[in-house]
Amino acid sequence: MSDTKTLYAAYAERIDAVLSALEMEGTLPPDVNRANVAVEPPRDPSHGDIATNAAMVLAKPAKTNPRALAEQIVAHLNRDPDIESADIAGPGFINLRLADRAWIDEVRAIATLGDGYGRSGLGEGDRVNVEYVSANPTGPMHMGHCRGAVVGDALASLLEATGHKVTREYYVNDAGGQVDVLARSAHVRYRDALGEEVGEIPEGLYPGEYLIPVGKALAEEFGDQYAAAPESDWLPLFRPRAVAAMMDLIRADLAKLGIAHDVFASEAELQAAGKPAEAEAWLREQGLVYDGELEKPKGKTPEDWEPVELPLFRSTQFGDDQDRPIRKSNGSWTYFGADLAYHMQKAENADALIDIWGADHAGTVKRIKAAVAALSQGQGKPIPFDVKLVQMVQLMRDGEPVKMSKRSGNFVTLADVVDEVGKDVVRFTMLTRKPEAQMDFDFAKVVEASKDNPVFYVQYAHARIRSTMRKAAEEDLAPSDEALDSLTADDIALVKMAAQYPRVVESAAQAREPHRIAFYLYDLAAEFHSFWNAGNDDPSKRVILTQDRKLSAARLYLVAQIGQVVRNGLGLLGVEAVEEM
Repeated sequence: MSDTKTLYAAYAERIDAVLSALEMEGTLPPDVNRANVAVEPPRDPSHGDIATNAAMVLAKPAKTNPRALAEQIVAHLNRDPDIESADIAGPGFINLRLADRAWIDEVRAIATLGDGYGRSGLGEGDRVNVEYVSANPTGPMHMGHCRGAVVGDALASLLEATGHKVTREYYVNDAGGQVDVLARSAHVRYRDALGEEVGEIPEGLYPGEYLIPVGKALAEEFGDQYAAAPESDWLPLFRPRAVAAMMDLIRADLAKLGIAHDVFASEAELQAAGKPAEAEAWLREQGLVYDGELEKPKGKTPEDWEPVELPLFRSTQFGDDQDRPIRKSNGSWTYFGADLAYHMQKAENADALIDIWGADHAGTVKRIKAAVAALSQGQGKPIPFDVKLVQMVQLMRDGEPVKMSKRSGNFVTLADVVDEVGKDVVRFTMLTRKPEAQMDFDFAKVVEASKDNPVFYVQYAHARIRSTMRKAAEEDLAPSDEALDSLTADDIALVKMAAQYPRVVESAAQAREPHRIAFYLYDLAAEFHSFWNAGNDDPSKRVILTQDRKLSAARLYLVAQIGQVVRNGLGLLGVEAVEEM
C-alpha cells in the first residue's frame, strides 16, 4: 500500500485491479460499469475488516450468478499477501480479513498525511454555494440562528476537505418591511441621543439596547436635522445606515463563533439591479411564467377575497402544490419572486446549491426547489439543490427555559452564550444531534466533565493523549514506528477505528451531514478511553511501559496518530483540540 493512500481507498484499488484482471481473462465483459461496486466495512465486524458487493452488482453483466463470480474474485484476492482471508457470505458478498501489517501501514499513512489525513478529491473541484444564517439584519444574532450557522459552516468545511470549491454566502434580507421597522426603531434611539424624552419604545418597534449606539451615530452624523422631520425625509437615509450597523454586529457575533462568510448578497441591491425583472423575462421566454388568477384560499373563503390576475410561476410543473405569484397586486415582488431571482444569481457561479434554513421555512422548500429545477431546465444542465432544515434550540438552565436578554429586547444573544461556555462547546454541541431533531442546550450539561457530555469526552481524549506524550518525554521515551509489528490485537482494534475516518468524511460530505463527524469522534474517543482504561486493570496494556521500551515507543506512535485523527475531525467542525484539561 502507498504510504500516502488511506486503507479503504487502497483496497478499493486492489479490488478494481482484480476486476480488470477478470476482464482480461474474459470472465467480465470489457468496460463493464463498476460505479456501484462498494468497498466498506461489513455491518458485523466479526465478519471481517472489509466487505465488497462486487460480485452482486457485476454478476448480471457477466451473465453468471453472484456466487460463481465471487469465487473468481476471491481466488485472485487470496493471492494478496496483505489479505489474510477472503470469504464468500450469503448469495455472493465478499468479506476480507486483513493481515496486521495492512493496519500498521495505515498508522504510518496517518503520520505521513498528518493534517491531510481524511481529505480527498471526491468533489473534483465542483463549485458549491452554501448559504447559511441569512438572519434578518434587525439585531444581533440569537441562539435561534446558532444551530444553522454551525451546521452550514461545518458543512462548508467538510465539502472543502473533500475537494469542492466552496462559497460561503449570507443573503441579507434588506428589502422587506422589517428593515423599515428597524429604521423607525433607530430613529427613536436617534431622538433619544439628541436628549429628547422618548419614554417606552413604541409597540411594534425593536426595543433592544443594541440600537442605542446606532442612534448616537446618527445623531453625530445628522445633528437634529431629522428629529422632527417627516418620515419620508429620513427613512431612506436611516435604513441603509441601520442595516450596515446591524450587519457589523452580526459579523462580530459570527466571528465569536469562528464563522466568516465569503459573500454577503443584498436583496435590496438585487432588486435595484433589476434581477427579479430579468428572471421574470427569462422565465416568460421559457413559458414558465404566465398571467393568471390565484386559486381560492383553502377552507372558508374570506369575505374580502377577490380574484386578482398576477404573474404566476409554473411551480406545479416541478412538483409544487400550486403555481406561485412572483409579484403582488401592487407590482412589488413577492418573497418568492425575489428568492427565485436570488437563486438564479447564485447558480451563475456554482455547480450545486445548498441552503440551510430554519425549520419554520419548511413550507417554502417545494417552491424554491421548483424554481431551481426550472433554472436547470433552462440552462440545459442539472443544478443539484439541497435544503437542510434545522430545528430550533431550547436553552435550559437548572431545568428551566432561560429568560430573555435585556440587551436584545426579546431573545438570548449568541454572543452571551459563547462568552459563557466558549465557542468550542457551542459548536460541537450543535452537531451532537441531527439538525432536524429537537435540541435542548443545557448550560450545566454542556460543560459537565462526564462521558455523557460529548464535547468533554472528545476533548478529554485529545488532552489525555497530549498528557501521555508529555509524561513519556519525562521518561525519555519517544514515539517510533520501528516496532509496530509488536502491537497487540487490542492495539490494532484502535487502528481499525481510526481507519474509518476518511470514509466517514466522504460519506458525510456526500450526504451533506456534518454531524456524522461529531458522532464518529465520540465513538473514536470511546474506543480510545476504553483502550486507555484497560491499562488500569492490566499493566501490560499500558501505553508507557518502562520495562518494554520498544512496545512503549510503538504504542506512543499509535496513540499520537489517534490524536492526529481527533484533531483533524475537530478541525473540520471548527473546534480546537485542547492540550490539557
